[in-house]
Amino acid sequence: MTRATGVGSMPGTTDADHAEAVRFVLGELPDLPHVPEVPGRGVAAAMTGRGLAVVEGLAADLQPAGWRLTDTSGVDHRRARSLLAQDLDTVEEHAQDYAGAFKTQVAGPWTLAATVEKPRGDKVLSDHGARRELAQALAEGVRVHLADLRRRVRGVDRWIVQVDEPALGAVVAGQVPTASGYGRHRSVDLPEASAHLEWVVEAVVDAGGEAWVHSCAPGTPWSLVAGTGVAGLSADLDVLGPGDLDTFAEVLESGRSAALGVVPSTDPATAPSDARLTERVQRWLDMLGLDPEAVGEHLAVTPTCGLAGASPAWASQAVRLSATTARNL
Repeated sequence: MTRATGVGSMPGTTDADHAEAVRFVLGELPDLPHVPEVPGRGVAAAMTGRGLAVVEGLAADLQPAGWRLTDTSGVDHRRARSLLAQDLDTVEEHAQDYAGAFKTQVAGPWTLAATVEKPRGDKVLSDHGARRELAQALAEGVRVHLADLRRRVRGVDRWIVQVDEPALGAVVAGQVPTASGYGRHRSVDLPEASAHLEWVVEAVVDAGGEAWVHSCAPGTPWSLVAGTGVAGLSADLDVLGPGDLDTFAEVLESGRSAALGVVPSTDPATAPSDARLTERVQRWLDMLGLDPEAVGEHLAVTPTCGLAGASPAWASQAVRLSATTARNL
């Protein structure tokens, strides 16, 4: 059975919007709901702030240039942790009777390294030791985070942790700007890029979960990601290159999962029909030489990326289109 799920973010600007998103996701995505994120509430609720809220053993603060590691947690870091706990309270309250699979999301080690600064400035990415320490702190935080989720929602028999890595392609290609904006950080060697992801994947597995990696950015090295032991890949189909198709085919043939982003994540000029979206997925599978019936249970249908930039009306429609397309398949 093909399932539908969301990438993570939903529109909104208040805690009430988050509570409504939880209710909506549980109602419209009953086969694979996810912990909604509402980054419109501010930097503490956005991807980097939420990732730092999960990290264990490191402190951070919000500076004019963005998030920075510090000796002690600043007010914004404490706010990020408080907001995460509050959001999980909401999920716990509304999902008490839920049974089945559930998904949560966390920023990956390379995306954090590319967006968080060292104590004295410039990105963590610029320092080999600092990026290793951040990745290991994230891995430990993921263990704690998943244990907390398992305690809160006891009916879940399959926790999926989606590791968001939109910056991974830029990291390995040496395209992340330096603090001045005039240069680029050196590319990270592929073995190191793989190792840091592996630490997080292993932490998910150690905590009894299943790790997927998501990116809706072009240039993501999917063959590298697939080799880290992840159980699933999640991508916008529009940005996959020819070589990526082989990687996704191999993942599906090996019994792992693929989440296919096919529904626009921002308001389109003309909304696609579920029949058109279904046909697109079927054509994609045919191009890969895969039998839809054989791999269907390993597929998930999603919007192309997070829905934070969509209008509330389109976000609702996009989720429903994903669910209808999955049922059609």
